[in-house]
Amino acid sequence: MVANLWEASKANAVSKGVEEIVYRSNLLGTDRAVCNWGGGNTSYKTIEKDFRGRDVEVMWVKGSGSDLGTMKAKNFTGLRMEDIRPLIERDEMSDEDMVAYLANCMIDSKHPRASIETLLHAFLPFKNVDHTHPDAIISLCCAHNGRELAKEIYGDRFVWVPYVRPGFTLSKMIADGVRNNPKAELVLMEKHGLVTWGETSEESYAKTIAIINEAASFIEARVNEANLYGGSKYETLSSEARKDLLAQVLPIVRGAVSNEKKMILTIDSADNVLQFVNSRDAAVLSQVGAACPDHLVHTKMKPLYIDWNPTTGDAASLTEALTAGIEAYKEEYKAYFDRNKNEGDVINEAAPRVILIPGIGMINTGKSWAMAQISGALYHRAISVMRGATALGTFVSLSENESFNVEYWPLELYKLTLAPAEAEFSRQIAFITGGAGGIGSVTARQFLKDGAHVVLADLNLEGAQKLAAELNEQYGENRAIAVRMDVTKEEEVEAAFRESILSYGGIDIIVNNAGLATSSPFDETSLKEWNLNMNVLSTGYFLVAREAFKIMKKQTIGGSMVFVGSKNSVFAGKNASAYSTAKAAEIHLARCIAAEGGEFGIRVNSVLPDAILQGSAIWNSGWRNERAAAYGIEPDQLEEHYRKRTTLLVNIFPKDVAEAIVYFASSKAAKTTGCMITVDGGVPAAFTR
Repeated sequence: MVANLWEASKANAVSKGVEEIVYRSNLLGTDRAVCNWGGGNTSYKTIEKDFRGRDVEVMWVKGSGSDLGTMKAKNFTGLRMEDIRPLIERDEMSDEDMVAYLANCMIDSKHPRASIETLLHAFLPFKNVDHTHPDAIISLCCAHNGRELAKEIYGDRFVWVPYVRPGFTLSKMIADGVRNNPKAELVLMEKHGLVTWGETSEESYAKTIAIINEAASFIEARVNEANLYGGSKYETLSSEARKDLLAQVLPIVRGAVSNEKKMILTIDSADNVLQFVNSRDAAVLSQVGAACPDHLVHTKMKPLYIDWNPTTGDAASLTEALTAGIEAYKEEYKAYFDRNKNEGDVINEAAPRVILIPGIGMINTGKSWAMAQISGALYHRAISVMRGATALGTFVSLSENESFNVEYWPLELYKLTLAPAEAEFSRQIAFITGGAGGIGSVTARQFLKDGAHVVLADLNLEGAQKLAAELNEQYGENRAIAVRMDVTKEEEVEAAFRESILSYGGIDIIVNNAGLATSSPFDETSLKEWNLNMNVLSTGYFLVAREAFKIMKKQTIGGSMVFVGSKNSVFAGKNASAYSTAKAAEIHLARCIAAEGGEFGIRVNSVLPDAILQGSAIWNSGWRNERAAAYGIEPDQLEEHYRKRTTLLVNIFPKDVAEAIVYFASSKAAKTTGCMITVDGGVPAAFTR
């Protein structure tokens, strides 16, 4: 059952103009059991003043590509009804003609393109119209006996419309059906959704909720949980066992689905997902087809179901099943495209968007974490629909050709063009050690600005979490995560990468940046000081790079490592033998990894900065006093001292280093490995030679 969320006080506060329909739309979209992400549309008709001050009837309708749950007034389009009404007299109209015609009906050319289903709203003689995709209604509309059962639920109050792709023809069929049934209160669209209406926004919304709950109540009375989807076949693995397996297989899955374009992966082990994937009928039910046309662009016609027994299987057998399954899926998708393609169609990525695994749950793929989440959210809706449809009868879906013609429908694909353009690091995951520090935080911002997802690894977990929260507020949910990691502890390094894999599926870029510094004359350098530098700057960089190397090899899609060295990597720093030696070893390690990584497409380069005093934990520690003492100056004179010793007479800031890091990780340096860039303002003693 779905809740009626209408609050009179909030509704009254916005009961003027377009804001009234915004409130109603947001309520409908808040509950995804009422309306899919990105799907559905709403409208209302009113009188507005045109540019000449005349009263004209205008229909406000959802703009294409927006989401009911989050849309604002700017996402609605106003159209003149006197221009639209004559269309109902036509016998047919192509999609192209409809789009062009409606563009001329807009009261403001700056409004978004009107919804695909604009004419559905315009042809109905009601002030407020809602079109939604409720789970309960689609369960009814996707049951083989749905029309007969609708009579039991709604009597003669409904109009049943057979499946037709949205557009002029469907809009006219709905209008004719409603006109021919004076008792009609709703329209049931076969394999698609629901249309309701009302004189006021509240009446229209309340009717939608009431109609849905009539169907939901009817379905729940017939659900037998013990026999749902044919009953249980497999047992769910423990949470820890699931994570262990996923940590091993996700990089392989990511590589397999990323051969055309890289994908971000998410995992979902919700109870309803596990109930479905563990069932006897999941292997067959999942292949029937999409539960709603709106799902197709984000989930494809079918998910990939992995035939694997969680009780007897292990990581090796799961890896084999996933690798073979993904390859077979891609081949079948290409064949599906060839069987159904129309002139001008260009194939999308053939990899699955949804992967179902008994005992484990669901893996979703997408160009970003957010888009992978959307494919998962929509498949939750599919599971809910199959739950209801199988309780009523047999689950049915669109034919293969009907599915294809929605998935590759230009009006549906148009919505995808409204998304921001992909950037340099879109679809990539960057892992930054020392992520909460000066260089690390600025580098993270640059990667995020250019499209990446970022893992902030730092001993200072609180600082990394605070930064991640700030970055997610700016760049979007879960674009950054924070993990605690001591680079000198092998188990913590492994755990940090495991968490990254479980969050995003793998790693594309690592920035080996964690650091410290000590200063003392050579004969006063203790073994403890020596080991501290070696452990963090050499061993730590080795442990991080080695773990990343393993993951990148598993993914088989290459990768980039950037080591943040120092001027002291090539310069014999006075009173800094431990630090300088460790930094030299660090850079030589990078070259060694570059030599081994080439055949796997793994590039390794180094950035050599000097004297980054701004925002640096190192320079705000005893290191500042130690270096000042080594030069015989006061600590507050260091910044000017370092500026004057450069040939360019400049200070170096974290942003300068971040830009060099990002360059090495980018496609601009795609053919560069084993290289060093100095970012030190030009210190002659440190010129590479």
